[in-house]
Amino acid sequence: MKPRVLICSQDAEFYLFLSHILEVDGFATEPAGGAKEALALADERDFQAVVLDCGPAGITGSAICARLKREPRTGGLPIIALISPGAENQHLNLLKAGIDESFVRPIAPAKLLDWLRTKLALPKPGANGAENGQWLSCGGLEMRLDAHRVRGNGHEIHLGPIEFNVLRLLLETPGRVFNRDELIGAAWPANIHVGPRTVDVHISRLRKALQAASPTFVIRTIRSAGYSLEWPDG
Repeated sequence: MKPRVLICSQDAEFYLFLSHILEVDGFATEPAGGAKEALALADERDFQAVVLDCGPAGITGSAICARLKREPRTGGLPIIALISPGAENQHLNLLKAGIDESFVRPIAPAKLLDWLRTKLALPKPGANGAENGQWLSCGGLEMRLDAHRVRGNGHEIHLGPIEFNVLRLLLETPGRVFNRDELIGAAWPANIHVGPRTVDVHISRLRKALQAASPTFVIRTIRSAGYSLEWPDG
């Protein structure tokens, strides 16, 4: 049975985006538009985790978290808060309410998925070569996570830490378009300002490194959307 995640958000577009990310990774999701609905669903159904989308004028995440944490049936549920820019003042109240983790949006999908899988003691999905958290592979491109090594068609590819983290995100879901904010969240340390031009520079470096060792792999630019990793069929 798929682990079920309750997503409490008043932003329908964000819920659809987040539910797609989770369901592709093997989770099932249920939406809740506000505190009353979220608490009712948590009382009625079995969930393995809760995601609270906390905006400046949106849901009061700390109240939901506190209620869930004090109920015997839901007190052990892992709860993560995604705090919108401008709502950072909620962080302290969430901590007092017993939140397990919180991130300021935008957050890279891989970071959220890693947190959920670690908290729920779930194995890494193997669809794209991610097994036991040690390897990612796609076609002739291989990444060894623990050793920070990358090979393309048998050739060693030397990458800096930023390029390695960017490639890791692209390799986790080949063909998916990631915007710059998602790349920044996955590749750069928190609380460091990174501009769009900086992202483009590191993408350019990564492209050159891949083309030198494995020219069949292409990082495609999607205008006004972001970047994706593509590879030839067969």
